[in-house]
Amino acid sequence: MTRYLALDAFRGITIALMILVNTPGTWSHVYAPLLHAEWDGATPTDLVFPFFLFIIGSAMFFSFKKSNFSASPEQFRKIIKRGFIMFFIGFMLNVIPFTVNAEDWRIMGILQRIGIAYTVAACLVLTLNRTGVFIASAVILLAYWALLLSMGEGALTIEGNIIRQFDLAVFGANHMYTMRGVAFEPEGLLSTIPAIVNMLLGFELTRYLTSIEDKRSSVIKLTLIGGLAVGFGALWGVVLPINKSLWTPSYVIYSTGFACLLLAAFIWLIDIMKQVKLAEPLLVYGTNPLFVYVLSFLVVTIYLNINIGDVSMYAFLYKQLSGVFTPKLASFIFAFSHVAFFWYVSLKLYQRKIFIKI
Repeated sequence: MTRYLALDAFRGITIALMILVNTPGTWSHVYAPLLHAEWDGATPTDLVFPFFLFIIGSAMFFSFKKSNFSASPEQFRKIIKRGFIMFFIGFMLNVIPFTVNAEDWRIMGILQRIGIAYTVAACLVLTLNRTGVFIASAVILLAYWALLLSMGEGALTIEGNIIRQFDLAVFGANHMYTMRGVAFEPEGLLSTIPAIVNMLLGFELTRYLTSIEDKRSSVIKLTLIGGLAVGFGALWGVVLPINKSLWTPSYVIYSTGFACLLLAAFIWLIDIMKQVKLAEPLLVYGTNPLFVYVLSFLVVTIYLNINIGDVSMYAFLYKQLSGVFTPKLASFIFAFSHVAFFWYVSLKLYQRKIFIKI
């Protein structure tokens, strides 16, 4: 299995999708697959974040393999430092451009969740063997399932779930995201715990795949694992709904299954069919994922805080498109233009062999 190309292509399409779903011209006109599920269930958009966690776990395997999976104090120091930096960058994205009072700053977010999950997952894979990692994953998911149901009636509703109650106690409503008119943190502290498993499974599945020499066999096995995981996740979802906001265990398994299927597709395309040219645009996108994600966030922030007349630049640019295309198509073109722009930025960095890492 050629790791770098298949993994970079997978990472590239994930970053492209993250930008696509985060930058519509207007949230009032978005094609259904590009929206998150309102609560229970999962759309293609709901798979993007767990894909990225899976990829980080996969990349973690190759990174630690270089140091022979050393569990040295220096290694742990680097892990904690990297996790903290990701958390800090995410927090700064929440508060820039500092137009919101400190008492209303949102604490958690996507990079914050990644930072916490990475720190815990990295420490676990360096201190546990393969069996230990799978046992830890099972314990986390089962314990979290029990925790979710501990609130009794209404335990899985937006207002009555323990995730919200815990975040309210720790952060307070002013420091949380507002979802459907309710203070609810979709990247909450407790719901970050099962997200760790997405990384652990990415790590272990990559370890398993690299032990298989025949590429066709690895694709077949990964496809089988992915199909079984999707089926099991859907079946589990009958008793515990698939829910991204609560990051339910059924959602973890379900999303990991699709991650396996997509990774298998890229291994088949690149390593078996040798169609590297077809994947090159994604390979470019996958080389500086964190930088591109942060840059896209900052650019949107600038759009929203520069006015043209009585509307923001963001709204003004969309309005120009909506005068030519239907509202949904204009909104999609607006988002896709961002995907194209940040691909160009990634291309220039790639051509100059500039790879920005933490």
